[in-house]
Amino acid sequence: MTRHRMFHILVTTAAAAAFAVSGVGFRQPAGATATVGDIASFNGDPGSMRSITEEIRATRLWKAGITGAGVDIAVIDTGVAPIPGLNGKVINGPDISLDVPYSSYPGLDAYGHGTHVASIAAGLDPGTSLDEPDRFVGVAPGARIVNVKVGAFDGATDVSQVIAGIDWVVQHKNDNGLNIKVLNLSYGTNSTQPYENDPLSYAVDVAWRNGIVVVAAAGNDGSGSPVSDPAYNPRIIAAGAVDQSVRPLTAASFTNASGARQPDLWAPGAHVLGLRLPGSFIDTRFPAAATGTRLFRGSGTSQAAAVVSGSAALLISAFPNATPDQIKSAMVESGKNVAGAINDFIRLDKAARELGDNKPNNLAVTPASNGAGSLESARGGYHLSFNSVSLTGEIDIFGNTWDGPASATAAETKTSWSGGTFNGAGWAGAGWAGAGWAGAGWAGSGWKGAVWG
Repeated sequence: MTRHRMFHILVTTAAAAAFAVSGVGFRQPAGATATVGDIASFNGDPGSMRSITEEIRATRLWKAGITGAGVDIAVIDTGVAPIPGLNGKVINGPDISLDVPYSSYPGLDAYGHGTHVASIAAGLDPGTSLDEPDRFVGVAPGARIVNVKVGAFDGATDVSQVIAGIDWVVQHKNDNGLNIKVLNLSYGTNSTQPYENDPLSYAVDVAWRNGIVVVAAAGNDGSGSPVSDPAYNPRIIAAGAVDQSVRPLTAASFTNASGARQPDLWAPGAHVLGLRLPGSFIDTRFPAAATGTRLFRGSGTSQAAAVVSGSAALLISAFPNATPDQIKSAMVESGKNVAGAINDFIRLDKAARELGDNKPNNLAVTPASNGAGSLESARGGYHLSFNSVSLTGEIDIFGNTWDGPASATAAETKTSWSGGTFNGAGWAGAGWAGAGWAGAGWAGSGWKGAVWG
């Protein structure tokens, strides 16, 4: 089976490499604990979380008691592994990835990307005081992560899965004590249609209008490429990456930034030291990126998006009644203190003052999207393939017809999900048997008729 991947990370600023692993699962290194001896060595490193949180002034908010507590960040990604620094901070939502028939642990990251992203946004070593520089602390250490897994062990996913994940977040954002106020999407497609009618763009538009700050990675295809879908929807936050080790600050060369739609916010995104997932592809195939026993160095707008998502969670915890527009406007304004091609980093102390002074948002009015466009166009160049048959056209992962207007209406009315059913198929608590596309059935082949939930 060959499967094109939406999830990527840059192990250097010059070359991209896709995450993957040889099997589903992870192994924790012998003796790994929350007490870390090798993190202290990197406090002066511009890619360390300590340096990044000081750079964006998150540490100043921590000192005022603002940590992101009470805010949940939904991470729709490749899953999250319960390693030290994340264990006990993660609430598992649905696993709607291709891994489910093979895995005994729904939601577990076997790819590495989701764990890295989640740690940057909200990681925290247990028992850690926030002024201890030798412990791992993400941007919003008091926030929780809601794990919605759509990416498989090799990073493979389809746009229909991502839309299903977004719709689930909107529909269940306040269930059972949840308070999902931020949605992190550290990936994107090269959609071939305008954002106004793209179904993935519409899904994030609905989330934004339902009080969720959506942060999407601008893309890692280079400055000559347009901002990815769904980041190209101007209503949400498109996160661009800056190499924080270089002054004066300039956009990282890998950040998508051509055309009229530019990243809204610039965040550190080069050589970022997030938590390492031992036994993942990045450990086995990129050993030079593993730093010490617990850290992994990665670059990309994925990492920048995670920094922005954690930043939004901090501001929301201080101003829980602020709208997504107000949060975005305050963060955008906070970076407007350097002349040149890009704004400066987010400055969270300045953003908090903007919100505290109740300044009106300065965002341009953005036409809402309608979601009636093509699912196939939303895929761009990303297609799943099984036995040389690609998933194409207006059908979802189960081979069911995708009706754009009907799907948009269901998203808007929060009826996309009915129990474990989405778009007429059982995506949770039901079997894959009989599902397929273009005559290539899953049952008896890759899926073996396994039940997932």
